[in-house]
Amino acid sequence: MAEYAPPTTAQEFAGNFAQLKPLMSNSEALLESSRCLFCFDAPCIQACPSGIDIPLFIRQINSGNATGAARTIYEANYFGNACGKVCPTEVLCEGSCVYTAAGAKPIEIGRLQSHATRQVMDQGKPLFGPGAATGFRVAVIGAGPAGISCACELRKLGHEVDVFEAKGQPSGLTLYGVAPYKITNEETLAEMAYLEAQFGFRVHYNQPIQSRADLEKLETEYAAIFLGIGLGSTSGLGLPGEDRENCVGAVEFIEQLRIRQEHTAVGRRVVVLGGGNTAMDAASESARLGAERVVLAYRRGKEEMGAYEFEYDLAKAVGVQGLFNVAPLEIVGNGRVEGVKFVRTATRNGQVQPVPGSEFVEPCDMVIKATGQSKQTGFLSFIPDLQLDAKGRILFDPNTGQTTNPRYFAAGDAANGGAEVVNAAADGKAAAHGIHRFLMK
Repeated sequence: MAEYAPPTTAQEFAGNFAQLKPLMSNSEALLESSRCLFCFDAPCIQACPSGIDIPLFIRQINSGNATGAARTIYEANYFGNACGKVCPTEVLCEGSCVYTAAGAKPIEIGRLQSHATRQVMDQGKPLFGPGAATGFRVAVIGAGPAGISCACELRKLGHEVDVFEAKGQPSGLTLYGVAPYKITNEETLAEMAYLEAQFGFRVHYNQPIQSRADLEKLETEYAAIFLGIGLGSTSGLGLPGEDRENCVGAVEFIEQLRIRQEHTAVGRRVVVLGGGNTAMDAASESARLGAERVVLAYRRGKEEMGAYEFEYDLAKAVGVQGLFNVAPLEIVGNGRVEGVKFVRTATRNGQVQPVPGSEFVEPCDMVIKATGQSKQTGFLSFIPDLQLDAKGRILFDPNTGQTTNPRYFAAGDAANGGAEVVNAAADGKAAAHGIHRFLMK
């Protein structure tokens, strides 16, 4: 029996995908902020990839200065509101809270962060503005966390910025790739609008940069180009039957869910292939859409999954079942998915090996492949002298973001191979300073 009834209205969808970190009231924020010990060595700051001064902004909230708290947050991370909701705070700032080491409940840093930033967003309070004009123009490819953070900081430094986005809306995976129970579309777009109004960068939607001719035009019109293109579609497994109807990639499934919401189709019995955080999201989302049975299948043991433990716990809490030490051999069916043929596995000397004679079929009518994303090596090959590593990631100077083609800079998933929103936001901002130094010489 399904844990959730299939949602048919926006209200039912919102109920099934209720926010994991709901917005705090002023009273809740005051009480929670009063628990902070304001540690002088602040391990929470060290754990934050964007280096937010967490004790400072919590103290500001506690003293009634939410605007000051928001400024402290946004000075370090332009995706301050989104990161307060989508960051794996359980293993970053909150996981490093001294209360955790003492076995007590850590400060709810993420919710406090969203509380402060949401207040200035809702009130339209400007915190920043563009710097004195330098006369330089920079093109940013991709309106995700890396690209938008880079654009904000470049405008703060006085450069003109045009952002070119292939899709019709901004924020990259923050909008298209994060589970709806972590952040809503409305919250994501509100933060984008808030940033755009303050800094004045221009975003050109539905304008993909996808050819050498497109790049040549940018090279002619702009002094530097930032690559915030992220990753591509879900990688294929090369399995027989992988092209059957209802065998889909997790990235594509989650994107459709974010766009279509309660109108998203899901199978009655779903098998999710993978052991990472995206697999956990896809499995949990399938259950919340009303699937009667959701099985998470991984080729290694549970303890070897790449997903955070709390993400797996979240999936189990909505009825997802784990199937470990199994490797898919074939997607079976007659046109449509009818099951997955697996073989049981054993790990010997770190290597996954099939157990002979252990094949079986797990019946299902939908398969979601959470097997990683492809690199955009085809597009990157159009950039002269741009070097990639053996895994297809852009080679760049970690101090400046500059690539092996000096006019091009990069950050985010295309450079790091796939990380959190907060990493992309921090690295995009840092790359802006690399671009600034390059332009100003």
